[in-house]
Amino acid sequence: MPRALSPLLRRSAGLLPLLAALLSPSAQALDVDAGDYTALPAGTTLGLVYAQHASRDKLYAAGDKLPGRNGLDSDIGILRGVRYMEIGGKIVDPQFLLPFGKLKGKDDLSVLGSNSGVGDLILAATVWFNKPSDTTHFGITPFLILPTGQYDRNDPLSLGENRWRFVLQSGFITPVTDKLTLDLIGDVTVFGKNSDFGPAGQTLKQKPQVQLQSYLRYAVVPGGDLRLGWSHTSGGETRVDGVDRNDRLSSQKVQFGGSYFVRPTTQLTLTLGRDLSVRQGFKEESRVNLRLLQVF
Repeated sequence: MPRALSPLLRRSAGLLPLLAALLSPSAQALDVDAGDYTALPAGTTLGLVYAQHASRDKLYAAGDKLPGRNGLDSDIGILRGVRYMEIGGKIVDPQFLLPFGKLKGKDDLSVLGSNSGVGDLILAATVWFNKPSDTTHFGITPFLILPTGQYDRNDPLSLGENRWRFVLQSGFITPVTDKLTLDLIGDVTVFGKNSDFGPAGQTLKQKPQVQLQSYLRYAVVPGGDLRLGWSHTSGGETRVDGVDRNDRLSSQKVQFGGSYFVRPTTQLTLTLGRDLSVRQGFKEESRVNLRLLQVF
């Protein structure tokens, strides 16, 4: 272990291999943007590009903040394609998401260096139980995350996880007033095992993880809104070669932003956010998300 790491981090040597699972873009909870669970007419195609920058300056283990200046930056992009169609009288949207980007250690963790590459491919398809013309929307989405991303068991900053994941998510959107809309999203993630985990090639298993998300959107102008979001993630405790790690997740975050159709078929969304509390892993000091959506 490099001497530049803080003493407590050196004593918690097993934490470093877990950085790969905590920090890879596909390992993060499946955040959605407000409005994502709006059913669109069959035949609609969307192309989306995401740019996300996050800065972290605190590291936690089992609820305790580790001493030192433990920083990490991430710059992640996502390419996403969505196609809406009608199957059996219901709107369905097969889609893919491909993350890519760079992770870089800072301050006491600068010894980790940096790494860039492609993350794990995500395949999904929402099934809606309403018509696009309805004001209230409800859908269920199964996600399958494939172990296709860049992974090196000796590199805690790998962007892939070397394991399968399955996520079942549901979303609900309803108007509160003429201008105010409520979004509610919940999901559970089930993890496959990584049998080549850490320098010793151990077996990593993880318990299911749950996430709850909510948004309030206020229509400021036609085609434009302001939004406030909150998210809570819990569960996901890991076990390495049968030994529990006591690393259950419990985190809350908040974000604020807005969205606007700069053209009838082009939408820009900007959100700023940060973690409010973290039990395990890095605490985000700031996050900037920019999304470009094009309707075809």
